[in-house]
Amino acid sequence: MVSETYPASGGKLRSLDPEHWQQRLTELDVSIDLFAQALDMAAADIRSCTEFDAPAMPGFMFWSRTNRYLAEAKVHEGWRRTNRDSILRLVHPSSSHAITAISAAGGVGDLDKEVRSKNPKGEAMARLVEKNGQIPLMTADQAIFGKQLDDIPVWFLLYKWQTGTLLAELSLPVKMNGKYVNEWQERLPLALPDLQDPGTDISLLDDPLDSNEPDVDVELLEG
Repeated sequence: MVSETYPASGGKLRSLDPEHWQQRLTELDVSIDLFAQALDMAAADIRSCTEFDAPAMPGFMFWSRTNRYLAEAKVHEGWRRTNRDSILRLVHPSSSHAITAISAAGGVGDLDKEVRSKNPKGEAMARLVEKNGQIPLMTADQAIFGKQLDDIPVWFLLYKWQTGTLLAELSLPVKMNGKYVNEWQERLPLALPDLQDPGTDISLLDDPLDSNEPDVDVELLEG
């Protein structure tokens, strides 16, 4: 297939070539299998929710567990996890980029349609998104992450359940309008295998807004 690019939100270019998408995933040290496994395991977990749980529990659990399973799959390769500002980031060993999973609305995985974060985000997310793609300065975070944590570009694993099918893409945000992230430098659709419908609504809430909770880095211990 011949690679083709066309303008995306913010005047950036995006490719229509699936081979290019796969190449970019490899460059980012991730894979479709990684994301499919994390999303599938999170969906299995929320099937334990019942009508006696809080209404937002399935959505919150799906968000949390997806990020957890991504971390558990990659920490043994040197990736590091942080929850600063309640943004569950998984940081590459080189500190070249990070990944976080959030729910999305719109045309997830469809480059002909607009896509945005499903739920409103706060000031910490706005600062983070605006810094994506900028050259970082050496600061106090050097000792831990190799650079200032918020200067590490963060890719979003966007997910959406639609008529029993899970849609997903890995995309690099560059701007928020209002409280929603909706402009992207690059979007990589993910051709997920068929995953079983979780059988419950995960759209009510996916992550908390900014908080003043302390940063916690989780180390997974071998039993």
